[in-house]
Amino acid sequence: MFSVNLRGKVALVTGAGRGIGKAIAQGFSDCGAKVAVNDIDPQTAALTAGTLTGDGDAYVADVRDSAAVQRMIDQIMTDYGRLDILVNNAGVEPVASILEMTDEQWADALSTNLSAAFYTSRSAGRVMKTAGEGVIVNIASIAGHNIPIALRSGYVASKAGMIGFTRECAREFAAYGIRVNAVCPGVIETEMTAHLRQNEAQMKKWLDDIPQKRLGIPEDVVGTVLFLCSDAARYITGQALNVDGGKVML
Repeated sequence: MFSVNLRGKVALVTGAGRGIGKAIAQGFSDCGAKVAVNDIDPQTAALTAGTLTGDGDAYVADVRDSAAVQRMIDQIMTDYGRLDILVNNAGVEPVASILEMTDEQWADALSTNLSAAFYTSRSAGRVMKTAGEGVIVNIASIAGHNIPIALRSGYVASKAGMIGFTRECAREFAAYGIRVNAVCPGVIETEMTAHLRQNEAQMKKWLDDIPQKRLGIPEDVVGTVLFLCSDAARYITGQALNVDGGKVML
């Protein structure tokens, strides 16, 4: 695993109860950061926080609620006195055709995958502006590019929006010493993709389209996030980096 020195830093990871978010939280902890583990589920948040190799605490909050986000940021500042890194990872992937998708499914995709990133970036950005530095990493998806994914219009729209928001946030926040980038995973072996990976036809289609001929694992995403949060990436902002085994080639 790629490792950087993050000792003395405080990192907030949303949706860190499982999957990619959990792996990112552990990666930060392994690099010496204190980690604020956010999840809407108290049990998964506590489980992740309890398994970290270093310091970390669970912060249960619904990031779709701007007031709840502000209370969480305020509590982190009370507990740690600083916030250096924000990773917007919380997400959902409702499956339905456009004709059958409900208002609730559409709203949940947009609020969880996009609006939440705005709420957390706004609250954390104010803290980082005062400090004169900070890093924000948004977990988007190759679905945010021109990659067709059947029956997931809400997911695709929200991830495309996340990439656009990343660019605009990077433009505004550069004046405050804050870097903002996105990471766009391909198919990663997580709980979210478990049922699809049991489908042999689906697996064959995926692997046929991936030059490396394998799916990603959460640690593949972690390395990229750690790099973007390190001093080695100090001249990188407003970018959307694909972590997909070569499926999307520019």
